[in-house]
Amino acid sequence: MLLTITTTHAPATDLGYLLHKNPARLQSFPLSFGKAHVFYPQAEPDICTAALLLDVDPVGLVRGRGAGDGAMEQYVNDRPYVASSFLSVAIAQVFREAMTGRSKERPALAQAQIPLRAQLLVVPCRGGESLLRRLFEPLGYTVTAQNFLLDESVPDWGNSPYYTVTLEARCRLADLLTHLYVLIPVLDEDKHYWVGDDEVEKLLRRGEGWLAQHPARDLITSRYLKHRHLVRAALARLVENEPETDEVEQAHAHQEEAVEKPLSLNEQRMEAVLAALKQGGAKRVLDLGCGEGRLLQALLADKIFEQIVGMDTSHRVLEMAQERLHFDRMPDRQAERIKLIQGSLTYRDTRLSGYDAAAVVEVIEHLDPPRLSAFERVLFEFARPRTVVMTTPNVEYNVKFEGLPAGKLRHKDHRFEWTRAEFQSWAGRVAQTFGYSVRFLPIGPVDEIVGPPTQMGIFSYGT
Repeated sequence: MLLTITTTHAPATDLGYLLHKNPARLQSFPLSFGKAHVFYPQAEPDICTAALLLDVDPVGLVRGRGAGDGAMEQYVNDRPYVASSFLSVAIAQVFREAMTGRSKERPALAQAQIPLRAQLLVVPCRGGESLLRRLFEPLGYTVTAQNFLLDESVPDWGNSPYYTVTLEARCRLADLLTHLYVLIPVLDEDKHYWVGDDEVEKLLRRGEGWLAQHPARDLITSRYLKHRHLVRAALARLVENEPETDEVEQAHAHQEEAVEKPLSLNEQRMEAVLAALKQGGAKRVLDLGCGEGRLLQALLADKIFEQIVGMDTSHRVLEMAQERLHFDRMPDRQAERIKLIQGSLTYRDTRLSGYDAAAVVEVIEHLDPPRLSAFERVLFEFARPRTVVMTTPNVEYNVKFEGLPAGKLRHKDHRFEWTRAEFQSWAGRVAQTFGYSVRFLPIGPVDEIVGPPTQMGIFSYGT
């Protein structure tokens, strides 16, 4: 079984520093089930490819076991030839340092998002190409899959469950290796070793930062752990802190409201966003990061909007939105116009496709900067609404708020707040990359020196 990882980040041979493996020589590593070999088919300044070749000893796998039933099956199977849990173990052992995201020689590069392409020469996927896409596309990968016939000489037998898979993304190498480590056994839905309680800890450790919000979280957990009691334990651990997080988030949101309340800034934002959506002719609208549903309430009150979808990462916040919108006593005709879904803006989600417009109101500043590129692709490349209306604080205006200490952001969960120049630079780059145009409007009173308290970008596709 063969895994290759390629980068065009210059100098591309720095891939050797990230993998902690010298491109100039072949290296071999003994494993309990065979040997792993690392070599570089190409190592040039503009492109570098590292290969992990796994040589599994099929006889050694069963030596010493009792024959029992199905003795022949122990020797006649696909385990030595396809990417499976054997490859996950090899990745964890051979690329242990790379998976930590640290590099003594290239520390900044280890944390950087660089262009990467991984190819699994043959992988069994019990679920077909749709499962491949369901698992990897939400993580920001472009997936290419080549399926194989069971027997080329007998086409009527149909397709096999085997694929050559290519994954392309701009991401950290550590993240790519971690995703492969977890998801390869999920594709195969089989492991070569006993799945015990320690597998829960492995999954939670390797899934930290991405699994809890993955749209296929339950499926991944179920197929990775197999045993029902382990699945229940892992899922409980993944969501156990959500209520507390929601309470803290709501407290922080109220603090932000208190800072902005003298300007009635939230009301002005709602009016400006609604006006922009109407001007764009939108009838089917996404409210991404909908929170407690204030914009949803305004959209629902205007009959021009025929279909409305609110999405948020938190189940509890969506419940609060349902309460605000009185879902329990909403007329049927109104209920047909609106839907609430749980999801994350940094994972590709096919449910977001096909809408006229998306509103992203005071959301992007809550994203960690390294996740912005994933957000850009999810919204502008994959969902691709005709219009995107986005608002974010103007950090220059913060000096005008009496209740805000100097140097503090408006919300404790804000990862950043941009100046006007920073927002316009980012938005201009995104628009150019994905085929949009963008214009900017102020929201709130405009100060001659520091500008407005809120800045709004209106992205239009294809113009």
